[in-house]
Amino acid sequence: MNVAAPASDSLPAKLRGFGPTGLFAVALIVFANGILPPVGAILVLAWARLSLTPWCDIGFVLPERWLRTAAIGIPFGIALKFLMKAIVMPLFGADPINHAFHYLAGNRAALPGAIYMMIVVAGFGEETLFRGYAFERLRKLIGRGRAATIAIVLTTSALFGAAHYSLQGVAGVEQATVVGLILGTIYAATGRIWLPMFIHAAFDLAALAMIFWNLETRVAHLVFR
Repeated sequence: MNVAAPASDSLPAKLRGFGPTGLFAVALIVFANGILPPVGAILVLAWARLSLTPWCDIGFVLPERWLRTAAIGIPFGIALKFLMKAIVMPLFGADPINHAFHYLAGNRAALPGAIYMMIVVAGFGEETLFRGYAFERLRKLIGRGRAATIAIVLTTSALFGAAHYSLQGVAGVEQATVVGLILGTIYAATGRIWLPMFIHAAFDLAALAMIFWNLETRVAHLVFR
């Protein structure tokens, strides 16, 4: 989709820039996401429309085959969760139990809300914000070259990790940063948001299953006893 460049004094141009209007838009999106996810992601879509930003610039490019994207993303996300739980996090010395979400163990009443959170808030919301929107803003700011792309992947991964500190502590930051590096690399390579969304949602749903069925400790000790 080709969009003509708006006049520099128009609202779309101001929203796409880094003047007061553009910075206010960034602050509003980040604030909204912190208060009530995934409102931040919805505001990203509104920002893209109002600023005349092509959807492809935030990764919303229709995949050639939805089924293939899901068939790759879902198993990848599940495998990534097992890899993180059984190998990476034990190497970091993390507690096998995710205490922030341990209330979900055997808690059938909380499952619908938890599933919504994993798919909509995490899979859709966080990927739209930390990959689609953050990449677009940083690319606009520092460019699209190889060095810039590496810096963007590192920066967005660090921000993604930091966003998990308040709820999950240091272990949450460690896990989210590593996962962010993987998802950011995939997004940088493909320019499409859907595969990271499938991977992220499947990763979190696998984590939910481990918690619900009290399998966290068993998985965490599969390799390191």
